Amino acid sequence: MSAPLMSAPLHPLLNAPPNSLRTNTLPQLLSRMENVLIVQDLDGVCMELVLDPLTRQIDPHYVLATQTFDRHFYVLTNGEHTGVRGVNAIVDKAFGDSDRAQTEGLYLPGLAAGGVQWQDRYGNLDHPGVSEAELSFLTAVPQRIQACLQAFVEAHPEALTAEAATDAIQASVLDNMASPTANLNSFHSALGDLTDLWLEVQRRMLDLMETLLNEAGEMGFGDSFFLHLAPNLGRDDSGRELVRWASDTDSGTTDFQFMLRGAVKEAGILALLNRYYQQRTGQFPLGDGFTARQAPKEHDALLELVRDNFDPTLMPVLVGVGDTVTSSVVQENGTAVVRRGGSDRNFLQLIQDIGQQFEVANVVTYIDSSGGELKNRKPITVDRSNPDQPVASEGPGDPLDDTEPLRFDLVFAGGYREYVSVFCEAAQQRTKTP
Repeated sequence: MSAPLMSAPLHPLLNAPPNSLRTNTLPQLLSRMENVLIVQDLDGVCMELVLDPLTRQIDPHYVLATQTFDRHFYVLTNGEHTGVRGVNAIVDKAFGDSDRAQTEGLYLPGLAAGGVQWQDRYGNLDHPGVSEAELSFLTAVPQRIQACLQAFVEAHPEALTAEAATDAIQASVLDNMASPTANLNSFHSALGDLTDLWLEVQRRMLDLMETLLNEAGEMGFGDSFFLHLAPNLGRDDSGRELVRWASDTDSGTTDFQFMLRGAVKEAGILALLNRYYQQRTGQFPLGDGFTARQAPKEHDALLELVRDNFDPTLMPVLVGVGDTVTSSVVQENGTAVVRRGGSDRNFLQLIQDIGQQFEVANVVTYIDSSGGELKNRKPITVDRSNPDQPVASEGPGDPLDDTEPLRFDLVFAGGYREYVSVFCEAAQQRTKTP
């Protein structure tokens, strides 16, 4: 992210320059725009990024505020709604009563597991386009992750105490229904400055995931699954995500998610738009059986599908909110190569491009989540040379990446706390708007 020229055109709805820190403009927009659709990530956006997912907390005031945007607000997350580590359990804990959450419709509606797990406000769950055989294969993955980590611990008894090893394994194995995951933040923290051993953990987990993909292919599920890495360095020519190896100053890839093919957030945008149009018109532009798994893989094809099927006069102002966007300029054979990644990048890029295609002033929003317990997020740099128009001048990408296509309209330098505060203010204003 390079500093925008102050002569850059202001956003027509926010009256703010690119990379603006004027987040107080968002409540006014959300309160007066009837045809608006908020699509929001969760971890790092409305909750702090933490080492152990079981310790996540969510502000009940924020949860209540989402109800104000009923049918205009959906989550889009690689996490899951249900299970011990699901977001529903965090909502239950926030209110201290699971019956209340279900009765009053307090659960967060939208797509989880990258786009293949749908939930409404009352916790009614579905996995559109997913077979029982595929879900059955996934049930064995958590045990394989646990065995892999146990093998590492046994190979290096000097690295961790028995108690620390047990705690790290327990925190790392996410037995999600549709996206079993190795979240290795606790291992990275426990190993401290033992970078070589942490690299070995990364390599062992990558090998396991590739083994699982091969086994799935041998069982007839060759097109069913893929490996999602977070954070990553983008994709190679075959579409496989590139691992971000650790260094002495960067933990690199910490999340290894075994996911269902098609479970990518950009495809989820089409599924959510399809539902949004149906709520307003009674018709599904892509058909009532459309799922994220049916969406094309290529960005241009996704954009073309939207252009060819959605009435431009009904297109909402899309507000995309995420926190995981990376880029890195690396030397390969003496040539500078840009690697762009991040689990929120592609869905935010699609929202930006839909806005340009339909001439709608969509809003792409970035939350600086570098202030949490995880140390693989680059903090933004703030330029306050113009007190009236402070902007984010650097981050989260590489400053050498001078052809970055993704542009942020708003940047929340104060992280999730600032975003939650602004979102709640927007809900209050929308309630008061006649």
